[in-house]
Amino acid sequence: MIRFSKYLWVYLLVSAIVLVPGVYSLVRFGLRPAIDFTGGTLLEIQFSRDVPQNIVELVANKDGLALVSIQKTSSNTYLLRMKPEGSENVAAFQTSLATSVGEIPEVVRNETVGPVLGKELLQKTLAAAIMAVIGILLYVAWAFKNVRFGVAAIVALIHDLLVVVGIFSLLGKYAGVEVDTLFVTAILTTMSFSVHDTIVVFDRIRELLRGKEKGGIAEISDMALTQTLGRSLANSFTILFMLLALVLLGGVTIRWFALALLIGTISGTYSSPFVATPILIFWERLAKKQK
Repeated sequence: MIRFSKYLWVYLLVSAIVLVPGVYSLVRFGLRPAIDFTGGTLLEIQFSRDVPQNIVELVANKDGLALVSIQKTSSNTYLLRMKPEGSENVAAFQTSLATSVGEIPEVVRNETVGPVLGKELLQKTLAAAIMAVIGILLYVAWAFKNVRFGVAAIVALIHDLLVVVGIFSLLGKYAGVEVDTLFVTAILTTMSFSVHDTIVVFDRIRELLRGKEKGGIAEISDMALTQTLGRSLANSFTILFMLLALVLLGGVTIRWFALALLIGTISGTYSSPFVATPILIFWERLAKKQK
């Protein structure tokens, strides 16, 4: 049996090293919202002949357009989504394209679009997430017949969310990474994975407590972690290898989404044995001292 409980302060130090810079950046700088949150300009252009997409993208970047995405919608037609741009910049972009490809493209559509995730929808999403957290707390407390299990699971979940959001705040500040609708999806996925992995460990602790194993909560937790560690690592590594492949080979459009999932999976794998379980042990020791 591995004595995990001997190193509780080490786990606290590791979490602090990861969380403190991210939380500071989140409070100081926040996140960089993508066009999904801020809205922008939607430009559809059409050529009379086939023009390579990389040329259109190169000209847009050279003209300083804040291009978010470019998509070939039909024959010789491109749909560009960018940060809000005036008509003068669009006209200059047309002129630059004419110089590069030998013809002025026809502007099929040039309109300003609102954010995909509006303020009202974000508020509803936040309210739904809070309701989900409360539901998880109540269910885990009821299932394990102990509110401490529920609180520990929620603290581990919040830990994982802060890790992902904090790292992306740092990436936004120093690498210009923006958060979009896919980032929201990654956050919700991280929540589910965090609780799922924690419940596996807690369920084993409950079984050992029911079996009236000798020792206190620390010894029983060590036994439970030793018995479930192999299963947790095998499950996590199968996900990590897939996400790592997506980060390295998946392309620009899903790279940051895959990275958010990768960070969330690593944090969720760590928090179950080294955040949630130590909280149970600390709480039990505190209760004994009070008695």
